[in-house]
Amino acid sequence: MDEGAAPGAGPSASLVTKPQVGDVTSASTETKAGAGTSASGESRTEADSETSPVGETKSEVGAATSASAETKSKADSGTSPVTESAGELSAGAETATEPSAGAETDSGLPTGAEREAEPSLGVRTDTGSSTVAETKHGSTPAAETEQAEGTASEPSVDAPSETPAEAASAASSNTVPVASSDTASDAGEPRTAEDGDADDTEAADSTDPDAEVTENATATTPATEADPEPDASAGDTDTAAESDTTDQAAATPEPAEPTTPRPTRRGPRTWSSRLGLRRRMQAWRETHPVAALTLSWVVTFLAAVLVYICLEMPNTLGQLRLMEFARIPAEAIMAAVVLLSLPRRARIVAAAGFGALVGALAVLNMFDMGFNEYLGRHFNIILDWSLFGDARGYLKDTFGGTATQLITVALIALIVVLIVLVALAMVRLSTVLVTYKAHATRGTLIAGTVWITCSAFALEFHGIPLAADHTAGVLKYQVRAVQETLRDEAEFKKVAKVDAFGNTPGSQLVPDLRGKDMIFTFIESYGRSAIEDPIMAPGVDETLAADTKALSKAGFAAKSGWLTSATYGGSSWLGHSTTMSGLWVSNQQRYRTVMASDHLSLTDAFKKTGDYDTVGVMPGIQKGWPEQSFYGLDKVYNAFQLGYKGPKFSWSTMPDQYALEQFQKQVHSKPRADGKSLMSMIILTSSHQPWAPIPKLVPWDQLGNGSIFDAIQKAGNKASDVIANSTKSREEYGKSIQYSVNSLTQWLERYGNDNTVLVFLGDHQPIARVSGNHASRDVPISIVAKDPKILEKIDSWNWTDGLRPAHNAPVWKMSAFRDKFLTAYGSTPHPKSN
Repeated sequence: MDEGAAPGAGPSASLVTKPQVGDVTSASTETKAGAGTSASGESRTEADSETSPVGETKSEVGAATSASAETKSKADSGTSPVTESAGELSAGAETATEPSAGAETDSGLPTGAEREAEPSLGVRTDTGSSTVAETKHGSTPAAETEQAEGTASEPSVDAPSETPAEAASAASSNTVPVASSDTASDAGEPRTAEDGDADDTEAADSTDPDAEVTENATATTPATEADPEPDASAGDTDTAAESDTTDQAAATPEPAEPTTPRPTRRGPRTWSSRLGLRRRMQAWRETHPVAALTLSWVVTFLAAVLVYICLEMPNTLGQLRLMEFARIPAEAIMAAVVLLSLPRRARIVAAAGFGALVGALAVLNMFDMGFNEYLGRHFNIILDWSLFGDARGYLKDTFGGTATQLITVALIALIVVLIVLVALAMVRLSTVLVTYKAHATRGTLIAGTVWITCSAFALEFHGIPLAADHTAGVLKYQVRAVQETLRDEAEFKKVAKVDAFGNTPGSQLVPDLRGKDMIFTFIESYGRSAIEDPIMAPGVDETLAADTKALSKAGFAAKSGWLTSATYGGSSWLGHSTTMSGLWVSNQQRYRTVMASDHLSLTDAFKKTGDYDTVGVMPGIQKGWPEQSFYGLDKVYNAFQLGYKGPKFSWSTMPDQYALEQFQKQVHSKPRADGKSLMSMIILTSSHQPWAPIPKLVPWDQLGNGSIFDAIQKAGNKASDVIANSTKSREEYGKSIQYSVNSLTQWLERYGNDNTVLVFLGDHQPIARVSGNHASRDVPISIVAKDPKILEKIDSWNWTDGLRPAHNAPVWKMSAFRDKFLTAYGSTPHPKSN
């Protein structure tokens, strides 16, 4: 027969080469009736519209296809069937009847040759695996060779012949159509065109590892097959069929030589791998139903516990007790009502959003715990993010760089994981609610009724209300805090522009202090608790009494009182700026506003007179300090300009005794140019938490470059041992205050003169774990001088004589000190309005 037979003209010999590895084309030769030349690789004719699609099974009209060597027949067509008997195979080859050129089948369906030309799904290879082949025009090397030579499809006279038995054996072993392993055709059921399409799509999309191994193994066994097809025309005679069968058998080629397989190329596995995981999980659930059910309810229970804990998470360590988690959260009831009423997609989105919000609020509650513990206030979500940098620096100085990195990474991971887990937990709980909707609806109604009852009658359990709306209260507080912060920013800008001494000329500022060397000194964390707490007070009070006597012998007198600090437990710069500006600088936003303003600071008032050189000694400053201009300081000595070569004492860069000695050598002992006096601002750091190790006083003439403190630092306590023990922290805090006060008073005894006026005070109370949860914000302040006129100017203040203020001594807001001080020493107000 000629190649390239028109579709529908009748069956022809078709050579189908099994696909190689990575090749998705099928070698096929189409014959065309009446044509003597090869047309392989050409485009199909218009009659291709009748050709069966890829994957269409060989039996279209009432035919029953067997999985292995079963009889194939075409119903109602009159076509001669191909039987299983080898004797009916003419000349030992696969046969097909050839109708006259251009003849069409009665049924109008594609003939066997056309179906053979299409790629076939489920063709069994020698290994027993199935492959998928697609037809691409011009992709068959054998067909291209025949086309180039112009040969016809009739067998050559030299073609080898086979015995009928060999042909029957080949027909039964190499051309066995099988069904896909994923369908029921393994049991011998016929495959339809829809089955073929579905299998083709699944095979193309699937990247299951097992399927890939099978595909690779199959593709490595190339072979040829010739499948006998019945004639679709009822007018052909048996004689013609037998004659054509003889010719066709002679044209059967030798099996193709195996070729080297080409490696397959793996594609994206994301989606298909997910599907494979789901199938494996489904298979495990079907295999172990009891374990799967138990695991499902355990996960659901844990999800409910996680959400409940986050809903009831307190914001102080004192409230972190079991009784706090014995309440009914109103937020859970409200969430259940909403989720039960939403459609699936909206429910999932709402559940995830609600869970993320609950997780975020739980994180804020944890931040509140830390801020209440250390700073005695809530975390401000607008202003306090900048404090984490300082906290990281504190951890680095206390525990080292590696530990700080690990702590930072762990905290960030904890926050992210917590929010994600709570969101996923809410999605799971919402699914359970919908799954058992009737029970969930009744349970929600009952819980709501119980909550309303407990709220209406104020029912309590061990003093804790049973009806809780803790999370809603936290959310309301944070919203209110944001609103107040934004409102405060606008209002404080107006307040900062008003200054009672803003327009006062320099000649009218502090005239009663002319010729005096003024020193303003802040002692870190020096608060009322150091003087009145039963654990810390005995040692501190003894030190203050002894130092008062020592100063008295040196000719100095002192008066002391109380100031209420604008900060607590930390943020020392807020205390410094409040004292010097006369404004209540209680948060970072106000601090930035003041530093950017031209509001008169107390230190700047001395500079404005023109009679003072102004100097700052800041051993805690280790970077640029733009605040220098606000404080009116001509020169600032930071941690790197004091020549210290000794060890750090936790956060403190150097002992207070060494910093004061360097102040004496580099500043105080130097004669002033043009007869000016000196105004100094000194911030001491040795009493900064964690109060371990603590330096000790050494002979002043042995301080040198500070290396003398090496042995003291090594012999001191470890910060990690002190910070974890509240009692130990209190004891060491008291010792650090004693050291700082002793260092300052000894310096004054050693280097003070008749013109020296010292004002020293604390910047804030120590952290709540040391000072107590209900401690005040009061800090002691003292003024020390040899000239009795200096103290006479403040007699009206009714302060206590000596370095220790009485318990009932006057208490002022820290922001009031600037104006009182300027007024006491002769300054004339000239207000500056907004």
